[in-house]
Amino acid sequence: MAKPTTETISLPDFPVTIVRKLAGNFIHDEISLKEMVANTDKGLILYFYPKDNTPGCTTQATEFTAHIHDFDDLGYDIVGVSRDSVESHEKFIDKYDLQIPLVSDADEKLCQYFEVIKEKNMYGNITLGLVRSAFVFDKEGELTHAQRNLRAKDYTSRLLTILAP
Repeated sequence: MAKPTTETISLPDFPVTIVRKLAGNFIHDEISLKEMVANTDKGLILYFYPKDNTPGCTTQATEFTAHIHDFDDLGYDIVGVSRDSVESHEKFIDKYDLQIPLVSDADEKLCQYFEVIKEKNMYGNITLGLVRSAFVFDKEGELTHAQRNLRAKDYTSRLLTILAP
């Protein structure tokens, strides 16, 4: 569950590549997350996931899409982040009709900023991997909730419960 946090991460002001589909066409925006929030009256749910088209990541993305209007009603935009390419994100969005934008962080700059690349033990092998995490920023861009190493299944329902007034 997203927990109130004592972390003091601010939204970064460097540009990221955001991939989304609008009226059947892919749009690639180069914008900083800080600027993105400043240009809306909404908060931001920024979630990091390991890889497009994998079971847990697909579950999480489709659940966020299914609840996008609930989060919108609460005043939040949702953006997913992985190290996958723009092309991979386009295929992922198309395959599952995702309604949420995805950041292509192939250079890991955003992942490093949020410190979500950690050592993982995969079947006895230690590797560096992206740890599924979520960060909730209010409409002023202040971090209010954070969770690292979260479970994908039903995460959106748990988060809705926390954010509901």
